[in-house]
Amino acid sequence: MPKPHSDDQSGMNRICVYCGSLPGNRAEYTEAAHAFGTLLAQRGIGLVYGGGNIGLMGTVATAALAAGGEVIGVIPSALMEKELGLRDCTELRVVGSMHERKQMMVDLSDGFVALPGGIGTYEELFETLTWQQLAFHDKPVGVLNVAGFYDHLLAFLQQATSAQFLRPEHCDSLLVESDGATLLERLSAWKPLRLGKWWTRPDAEAR
Repeated sequence: MPKPHSDDQSGMNRICVYCGSLPGNRAEYTEAAHAFGTLLAQRGIGLVYGGGNIGLMGTVATAALAAGGEVIGVIPSALMEKELGLRDCTELRVVGSMHERKQMMVDLSDGFVALPGGIGTYEELFETLTWQQLAFHDKPVGVLNVAGFYDHLLAFLQQATSAQFLRPEHCDSLLVESDGATLLERLSAWKPLRLGKWWTRPDAEAR
């Protein structure tokens, strides 16, 4: 099936969504995943995700498919063997490892959004943000902060910034919104940072 045309004029043809393989304990999480998958399809933006048929992963994918969107799942063969793959995807790519999965998801996508999830979601979010910081890619990264789910994590990033382990510009490059449409607008408008990763040494500043 050909990739749908995106109405977004800034090149956001596909968005990668990181989210939980569990639904969580609040209805808002599932509702937000369903709404975001539907929104992507309505905007003509393809969904790239981890290929699962359970939890928020399954919800966002089935919602996008139901709304006529393109959905590309990327799943390791070990998880596919456990019947965790969503076979109804527009395209389901089976890879050999988690490393291959993450690299392919980045390569296929023009931007990244984390919905609520567990350790795997955070790992994917931070790896993608690290790659952006190191200029291994120049794509926007955002968080859909459903019902304040990420409030404590965002506070921790502010702490890391205050402690000078994270530059303020890099902290601010993580786009955070509670509304999916607003987050998509910010992803579309984002411009790559032209900064180095490391703090300038005081002796260098003096020169």
